[in-house]
Amino acid sequence: MHSFVGTKEAAFIYAVTAAGLVHAVTRSCSAGNVTECSCDTSLQTGGSASEGWHWGGCSDDIHYGMSFSRKFLDVPIRNITGKNGSGLAAMNLHNNEAGRQAVAKLMSVDCRCHGVSGSCAVKTCWKTMSSFEKIGCFLKDKYENSIQISDRLKKKLRRKEKSQRKIPIQKEDLLYINKSPNYCVEDHKLGIPGTQGRECNRTSEGPDGCNLLCCGRGYNTHVVRHVERCECKFVWCCYVRCRRCETMTDVHTCK
Repeated sequence: MHSFVGTKEAAFIYAVTAAGLVHAVTRSCSAGNVTECSCDTSLQTGGSASEGWHWGGCSDDIHYGMSFSRKFLDVPIRNITGKNGSGLAAMNLHNNEAGRQAVAKLMSVDCRCHGVSGSCAVKTCWKTMSSFEKIGCFLKDKYENSIQISDRLKKKLRRKEKSQRKIPIQKEDLLYINKSPNYCVEDHKLGIPGTQGRECNRTSEGPDGCNLLCCGRGYNTHVVRHVERCECKFVWCCYVRCRRCETMTDVHTCK
């Protein structure tokens, strides 16, 4: 599996794992399931009286989650590689942090209204993490726009393309060193199954669509007959009577 090391897919896995750990630990803190942490107490006072809102409720405190994620995921990488480290280790550490930064960046403020007849004269607000689905979509976008870097570590990470080296690398960017193998074609040595024979959606433009999933090879269409019980009714007393329904559907598989 050596060919997957340092690829953009590996970068995404590191980032989404680090983000998932922050998200899960922070949720547990807010729910009171962890003795070492709770809600964000720094927000208990303040707000804007003139605008009619104040901090309250239980704000998600991601600081403990971030710290826990760094200790759990980053420390082992540093211990293995030593102080000097390597380009690959530095890349993995950066992608871990990129995942954590995604959770922090997508924090939002939720509010609840108070007042006569729902007039919303006063609002209580608290900070909350986004759903992990939203964080995952953000990191997927970063994956699709990931940056290739040089595997030679010279004090700091730098882009492989010399013409782009003056463009700064942001904390939230995902980085990779090695180009990805060809996932379209079966490769037993790398454990890649390829996409031949995979079922695809003819009308989709997404990753499940035949155009993308079949890698330009086209697809076969065959009709599949489904027989299932349908229109079931309870008959007194005491059994269920059903009809047998038959449907024919087109199934598309990659060539």
